[in-house]
Amino acid sequence: MQKKRPPPAYCNRSVPEVPDTAFATIALIGAPNAGKSTLLNRLVGTKVAIVTHKAQTTRSVLTGISVNNSTQLAFIDTPGIFAGRKSLDRAMVAAAWRSLGRADIVVLLVPAFGRARQQSEMILDDLVQRRSAGQHCLLVINKIDRVKKPDLLSLVAEFSRACDFDSVFMISALNGDGVNDLYDWMAASAEPGKWPYDPDQLIDASSAFAACEITREKLLLRLHQELPYRLTVETEEWTDAPDGSLTIRQLIYVERISHKKMVIGARGQTIKEIGMQARRDIAALLGRDVKLFLRVKERSNWMEESARYAPMGLEHPGGHA
Repeated sequence: MQKKRPPPAYCNRSVPEVPDTAFATIALIGAPNAGKSTLLNRLVGTKVAIVTHKAQTTRSVLTGISVNNSTQLAFIDTPGIFAGRKSLDRAMVAAAWRSLGRADIVVLLVPAFGRARQQSEMILDDLVQRRSAGQHCLLVINKIDRVKKPDLLSLVAEFSRACDFDSVFMISALNGDGVNDLYDWMAASAEPGKWPYDPDQLIDASSAFAACEITREKLLLRLHQELPYRLTVETEEWTDAPDGSLTIRQLIYVERISHKKMVIGARGQTIKEIGMQARRDIAALLGRDVKLFLRVKERSNWMEESARYAPMGLEHPGGHA
C-alpha cells in the first residue's frame, strides 16, 4: 500500500541520483505499551500503525518504511513481549521473536517508568546472546518527559549492566524529543545495498489489512474492559467502482452474543459511530471515497481457529483449524 504524505525533516523520499544506496532493517521490540507503534509512526513520518492507550494493541508484525537521501530504513513494529498463556497471546509473542532474526538492528524500547526492568527481563536475556553474535542492539528509553533525570540515569545504568548495547538513546516518541538522533544513528549504520521497497512505499502490508486495523483501532477506543481483546476484524468484500470509489465489507468476530450486542449498541448506534470513524480514516489513508459496511458475528472459539490467524499475519501456535 502506498500513499504520499509530507515526511518529517529527516525523511526525504526522493529517489537518489547516485547509485550508492544503503538499507537496514530495524526491529522495534519491548513489553506491551512501551510505545513501539507511536515510535514507528514518528520514524516513518505519518500514521501507519494504530495506536491506543491500551496494552496489546499491536497484534501483527508491521513494517514501516522511511527514506533519507540514499538510505532506506525498514522499521518492524512488533507485538509486545509478555508471558501470555492464550493461543493469540502466544502467537503474537512468537511473531515478535521471529522478527528479530531478519533485523540488522534491534531496538529495545523501554518506558521510563513502571515495571520496565521486570517486563524486559526475558528480552534482555535474548539480546545478550545477539550482541555476542555481533547483532547491533540499541537501548531506547521512551516517555522521558514523564520522569526526572536522576531516575532516567539510574534506569539506563541498570539496563547497561545487563547488556552491552551499541548505544543508548532517551526519547519521547509522542512529542519527538530525541528521535532525530536515534534516526541518524540507524541511518548511518545502514549497509550498502539495493532498496527492497519503492521510494514512496510507507508500509509492507495490503490496503485491506490496513483498513481492518483502522476499524479495530476504533473498536479498541470505543469499547472497554476485556471485550476489545476478544474480537478481530476481517475483510469480506473489497470492490473497486468505475468512479474510483471503493466498497469495503468487514466482518467483526466476537466470542459471545453479549459481546455482539455491545458492539452493535442500542439501535445500532455504537457500530454506526465506529463505522463512520473508520470509514473517514480509511478514506484518508487510501486517498479515495470509501463505502464501509460492518457486520458482527458471534463465534465462540475464533481464537482457536488457525483461519482467523492468517488475516492477522500470525501463525496459530497449535497449527490446527
